[in-house]
Amino acid sequence: MFESLDIAASGVGLAQTWLDTIAHNLANVNTVRPPGEEPFRADLVWAEENVEGPGYNGSGVRVRRFVDQEGAPMRVYDPTHPLADEDGIVTLPVVDMAGQMADLIVAQRSYQLNLRVIETSREAYETALRIGR
Repeated sequence: MFESLDIAASGVGLAQTWLDTIAHNLANVNTVRPPGEEPFRADLVWAEENVEGPGYNGSGVRVRRFVDQEGAPMRVYDPTHPLADEDGIVTLPVVDMAGQMADLIVAQRSYQLNLRVIETSREAYETALRIGR
């Protein structure tokens, strides 16, 4: 009877993980690592349908895994930077700001809409209980 609450709760959890990951990525947009170390790469959240149990009827979603953003890091010449290599090159993190901001909007909307499903389901269950009295 309460499947809609479970499904929406899994959506809220996924959206929260997505929002936390985006916040982490944006916080590290200017993180430069010492020469010879891999540059920071944004984490991307891969989600999948939660298909546990036989005869499942929509069990929600879950995080499948996290992957690093692909792409070559940008290298800039800045010999005054404390983490520049011997040639004065600084390797910047791999973070697609436009993509992160677009994902932020989608993740926020997902969070809001899943909360709305929880609220609507709660109201429907309360109405059903009142009718049954």
